[in-house]
Amino acid sequence: MSGPVIAIDGTAASGKGTLARRLADHYGLPHMDTGAIYRACAKRLLDAGGDPDDPDDAERAAGAVTPADLDDPGLRTDAVAQAASKVSAVPGVRAALLALQQDFAARPGGAVLDGRDIGTVVCPGADAKIFVTAETAVRARRRFEELRARGETVIYDAVLQDMEARDARDSRRSVAPLRPADDALVLDTSTLSPDAVFERARAFVEGKTGRL
Repeated sequence: MSGPVIAIDGTAASGKGTLARRLADHYGLPHMDTGAIYRACAKRLLDAGGDPDDPDDAERAAGAVTPADLDDPGLRTDAVAQAASKVSAVPGVRAALLALQQDFAARPGGAVLDGRDIGTVVCPGADAKIFVTAETAVRARRRFEELRARGETVIYDAVLQDMEARDARDSRRSVAPLRPADDALVLDTSTLSPDAVFERARAFVEGKTGRL
């Protein structure tokens, strides 16, 4: 019997990656942070001197992305994250990177994927779908603290503005806009601890899949 596919979507800094990794560890499933694919595309574009607002530059970079790119530690910078939000709105980029995600999800033993459109586009037939979000100010504070912990010089108001701009791009893009799947559990993590989020998600997954 094939293992379950668990789709975790949500807004930036909502805690979806943390939740996805915990669920993957708990169930012994492979995990893919699909946002890393778009960051890999963005980093290739920036390294080549391309413009994140130029669809042709973005599509060329997307065509060169390989699974090995996902291990690049340089993917986690704020500049790459901002560029990734822009290139991910390009239809040709999303089409070019879709196969990588679907191949991962099709593994016989099941998988956990997190991103922006897993439950709606990449894996619409996923066994369990969860949409993670939080208040914008809470998410901006989390990202601000994360960047400071990495030694980056940041201003909270700038992080908040970037977060609002990214939310707008993600939710208003014409292809695969950020939204919960109709059958997704929506989890607002604004006032929940990571353990509480995990327990709610685990109960939902087990109700959907019967997996303990």
